[in-house]
Amino acid sequence: MSDNTTYKVLFVCLGNICRSPAAEGIFKKIVRKQGLNNKIEVDSAGTAGYHVGELPDSRMRQHGTRRGYKFDSLSRKFTSSDFDRFDIILAMDDSNYNNILRLAPDLDSEAKVHRMMDFSKKYENDHVPDPYYSGAEGFELVLDLLEDSCDGLLEKVKKDLSIQ
Repeated sequence: MSDNTTYKVLFVCLGNICRSPAAEGIFKKIVRKQGLNNKIEVDSAGTAGYHVGELPDSRMRQHGTRRGYKFDSLSRKFTSSDFDRFDIILAMDDSNYNNILRLAPDLDSEAKVHRMMDFSKKYENDHVPDPYYSGAEGFELVLDLLEDSCDGLLEKVKKDLSIQ
């Protein structure tokens, strides 16, 4: 990749109001802290359009704020054109993963899709659970899983960009 090229990361969950906007906010903060804003772009989307144009769930924003994050992106629906726009697409669970793959136009597009927990270094969870119907502990668990996985993801992205 040339110096003028940015690496584009997309996080995807079901409604784009809990997990994926949290991953977006966490990853943006990590990228900013590393001074890589000019090299890495971050976005999020949902496989369902239930909440298009809405802010993330107020409970997720509240839990994120306590940890120093700002979750303020507006929900949008994942589309097949996202395969052209992003270098890597991260699904929060198998249902989202399969829904994303159904829209993939070719094998190269399919290769861009990964499970978020594939980048976890500390946890053995196979997915990031949807906290929507859970209590505070569900939101806290999601943030723990995402912080860990985002750290692992950044290692992969830096390797892809040949950054130490």
